[in-house]
Amino acid sequence: MARTAIPERNWVNIQWLVRLRWAEIAGQAATVFVGQFLFDGALPIAALFGVVAIGLVSNLLIELHFFGDRRASAKVRPVHERQIALVMMLDIAVLTGLLYFTGGPHNPFAFLYVVQIALATVLVRALWSWMLVGLSFVGFGILLIAHQPLAIPDDSQTVGMWVALGVASAFVVHFLRRITGALAVRDAELTEARGLAARQERLASLATMAAGAAHELSTPLGTVALAAKELEHALTRTGEPELAADARLIRQQVGRCRAILEQMAQGAGTVGESVAASTVGELLDEAFVGIRDAPVVHRDVPPDLVPTPLRLPPRAVSQALRSLITNAQDASPPTASVVVAVGCDDNMLEIAIRDRGAGMPSAILDRIGEPFFTTKPPGRGMGLGLFLARAVIEAVGGSLHIHSRAGVGTEVRVTLPTDVALRAGRAGRADSAGQAGRGGRASPDGPGELPESPGGPRSRESVGSEVVSKPA
Repeated sequence: MARTAIPERNWVNIQWLVRLRWAEIAGQAATVFVGQFLFDGALPIAALFGVVAIGLVSNLLIELHFFGDRRASAKVRPVHERQIALVMMLDIAVLTGLLYFTGGPHNPFAFLYVVQIALATVLVRALWSWMLVGLSFVGFGILLIAHQPLAIPDDSQTVGMWVALGVASAFVVHFLRRITGALAVRDAELTEARGLAARQERLASLATMAAGAAHELSTPLGTVALAAKELEHALTRTGEPELAADARLIRQQVGRCRAILEQMAQGAGTVGESVAASTVGELLDEAFVGIRDAPVVHRDVPPDLVPTPLRLPPRAVSQALRSLITNAQDASPPTASVVVAVGCDDNMLEIAIRDRGAGMPSAILDRIGEPFFTTKPPGRGMGLGLFLARAVIEAVGGSLHIHSRAGVGTEVRVTLPTDVALRAGRAGRADSAGQAGRGGRASPDGPGELPESPGGPRSRESVGSEVVSKPA
């Protein structure tokens, strides 16, 4: 899934407030009509509809101001909390006006002041909430000393109180649940964006650390390797094969140290690779280069999907997929098989990699993907494979999800945009809109720019070989 701008909190609130006001206006108009019928035309209908019209016109202006150009432009007007509070103050004034012409405090619908106060506790901060409480208190106090009397029979007033309670309760429950639900979704997106930013920062730090380590250790490692090679040749000539084997082992371990440093630098640097044209078939062919013969890896790709064009960083993405496939092989028994299933939906390529391993308990699943955390035996993995694969996939606008069941196996589900440039353009426009919604400033609650890892030479080797029983 491509990253999109996370809506600013006040933007979510004004959207739901406008919807609530439309429902209020419709309810007020309907109540006036019904009341005019029940009271045989005794209501001052012109004055009442004049008050309702104030709410109607104000909501139209709010719609035009904040949402009128949403189809014509990517820019979004900033929403300030004081604007929301002023709109709610106007609603309290409109309610007070309606009650003034319909019996004042004796009107059972005076109960609707509670709806405005309940909304205030969710939409605005405490200062504005208390101001709205005070305004409601003053409004009802004015009605106690000044209002147009309306003869309401006792039985009608009782029924009216019952209806007012039901209306107020329905408004509070429905809209507050919807508003809090929308804010919860926003908070979840914000948490995910912060986690993504943190992973990208760790990736950049890893690349910097690896580049520094490679620079500092290259000379001593080269010296050790050269000395071990000459020692091996000397021991071989003197007929001491066991000591020569030890020298050979030293060279191998030096080579492993170099490979680790190169993998850390090259894997972290793949995020900066340029976008190139390829196809689904070519991407999978590249991802399958260098994988082991056992366990067997089966492709499940619809024939019509193989020539589907792609525009993404091919080596970086194929390297990330190769790492995930290698992990699935490591997790599966030699006689089992790994399945790579591919699908496409709404310009997003979906790749599921399923193993038949032992699965992972929740405690391990929670940590999978952390740098340098691995479930492989010592010497077989550095705990970077999944971390780097996730970083590459998320950097191109995709996502990686893991699901695992004990005794069944694990599945890694990867989604990738078929055109990275197109998805990045959409995300860029959405980010511009989100920044405009925050008044043109970077917001601490919004997702910032995601740091790109330092570039470096690309490697055809796997990003890593961490053992991850893949889940999606």
